[in-house]
Amino acid sequence: MNLEERKKHIQSGGAQKYHDAMAKKNKLFVRERIALLLDADSEFIEDALFANASAKDLPADGVVTGLGQIDGQKVAIIANDSTVKAGSWGTKTVEKIIRMQETAEKLSLPLFYLIDSAGARITDQVEMFPGRRGAGRIFYNQVQLAGKIPQICLLFGPSAAGGAYIPAFCDVVVMVEENASMYLGSPRMAEKVIGEKVTTEEMGGARMHCTISGCGDVLVSSEKEALFFGRRYLSYSTYEKESRGVSEAAKELAQVIPENENAPLNMHDFIENLIDEASFCEIKALFAKEIITGFARLNGKSIGIVANQSIIKGGVLFPDSADKATKFIQICNAYRIPLLFLADVPGFMIGSQVEKAGIIRHGAKLIAAVSEITVPLISVIVRKAYGAGLYAMAGPGFQPDATLALPTAKIAVMGPDAAVNAVYAGKIAELPENERALFIQEKRKEYEADVDLFKLSSEMVVDDVVAPRDLRQTLITRFAFYESKREKKAQTKIYPM
Repeated sequence: MNLEERKKHIQSGGAQKYHDAMAKKNKLFVRERIALLLDADSEFIEDALFANASAKDLPADGVVTGLGQIDGQKVAIIANDSTVKAGSWGTKTVEKIIRMQETAEKLSLPLFYLIDSAGARITDQVEMFPGRRGAGRIFYNQVQLAGKIPQICLLFGPSAAGGAYIPAFCDVVVMVEENASMYLGSPRMAEKVIGEKVTTEEMGGARMHCTISGCGDVLVSSEKEALFFGRRYLSYSTYEKESRGVSEAAKELAQVIPENENAPLNMHDFIENLIDEASFCEIKALFAKEIITGFARLNGKSIGIVANQSIIKGGVLFPDSADKATKFIQICNAYRIPLLFLADVPGFMIGSQVEKAGIIRHGAKLIAAVSEITVPLISVIVRKAYGAGLYAMAGPGFQPDATLALPTAKIAVMGPDAAVNAVYAGKIAELPENERALFIQEKRKEYEADVDLFKLSSEMVVDDVVAPRDLRQTLITRFAFYESKREKKAQTKIYPM
């Protein structure tokens, strides 16, 4: 074979039967995935195509690495070829991955991991597993790259055993339902070692990880959807778009907020009526749904949003919601994406169950992340911000560039009903039953007068009270002024939670 024939042979991947097996699962060949991820006119500069060329059944040693462009932005790519030994890792596979990580760091390029791998080849374990340039170096590099360059994982198939840590160390993990999975030990291994009979989906399937474990961030139904999301995600950290304004069908924000303060507010509706049309890119939409995290555009500029969702568990913060918000805050902080907090929070959950789950420990991580924010930061008290929930949502004590309040806002240690009960429980119990309601009502009014919004404004607890119809323009104007903010704090890494 001449040079071109050799290249084409390697680029065709494994035997046809493996391509056929992928097609039956609606899976694309690795080079099709790369072509769809990159711009149509982007050249793909591939490295180490001839790796392990002496082994006839290991074209490119089962991994494709190279450089291309997405919306004109240069990116680095590491992509498993599952038609070659199920995308497993050999010695040259590991070396190719490490070299592309090093290239991405040197060139300051976002790095995409297109994962579809059965894990390490046992036959190569001595050469590829324990040494200084062994598989462990991949994870070491990921931690060194964290917060320096975006690391984006698109998971199309398995990510097994040690390889499951590649997604874990990425900024975002997109999983294709039914095909993607990640686990440290396979169902067969679990049955053999610990006697547990479990399916792949139960053990480490895409839906499980995106709803229960939180290891997955975005659940998609097809590979094309995953690739489209990868392109969209990158756009929020690399460039601005022309503002499209809000949707023509958008309501006035005042209409979105229920008149009854105890009725739940659908914060998704609030967000969609505030930001540029169709610009919300939600992260972890299926996990810890009592808090919302995602990117959006405001007048064409990228922002990150952290918002309480009171239609789910009242918007109370749990250990998982704290972890979810922490990771997202760290990502925005690392890549200089301004943050907007929308508070409607009764506080952190109480009770023995959450205490055993470590809510103080997880809550402390969230409050620490808020304390480390150096990007432009605005906290809006939409309705309630009670107790430590105010702290978790970047309240005044955490140096936001502005704390804004809508006229519906309430800031207090706790809600009026809980406060009256806490202070006067003994007194209420002593009163005749026919006098209790009036007493409670009077004390509730006294409490509400003490935490009146305009009283808090006069004490400069909030910087401004904004009418709902003015909030969008107020945010646009303020974020424009805060663009020059440069605050130096200790370097914060994006660690998995």
